[in-house]
Amino acid sequence: MTREQFEHAIRAAGAVLGVAELLVIGSQAVHGSMSGPLPMEAVRSVEVDVAVRGDIEGRLADLIDGSIGEASMFHDTFGYYAQGVVESTARLPTGWQARLVPFDTPATRGVTAWCLELHDLWISKAVAGREKDREFCRALSQRGVVMVDVLELRLDTVPALDPRVRSAVLRWIAS
Repeated sequence: MTREQFEHAIRAAGAVLGVAELLVIGSQAVHGSMSGPLPMEAVRSVEVDVAVRGDIEGRLADLIDGSIGEASMFHDTFGYYAQGVVESTARLPTGWQARLVPFDTPATRGVTAWCLELHDLWISKAVAGREKDREFCRALSQRGVVMVDVLELRLDTVPALDPRVRSAVLRWIAS
């Protein structure tokens, strides 16, 4: 997803929901912290995961999915879409909310996308552990935009994390 596509999806999600602030918790959160060319592992995604703070039951997430989500007219027309999620979708380090990075440009037309900070995003993706997440984390590490010591500290604060997952992510951080 290009920056322009990201801006469009954020603008559309804000309009559908009638809100001025969204939370971006998936790979597209890189737009909040990185400028210039993004890793291929980020731009190949055709979806942006958006949530609204306080939408615990997922009603607004469902509205996004039905309006501009996968297989919607929006998706068919533009080739990308917004996926409605809730905050608890991602496993995140304690304090992540205080580290959110705002993304707003003239093209988002007054809608601010609060994006996960890169270290929090890396940890979330590493804990999820899917192949596409590992590739994404590897790309951020190779770009030098995340620091090993920060990743280790953040991993230690992920609540109720299975010790086997913690060990696997620690080994991955060290490599």
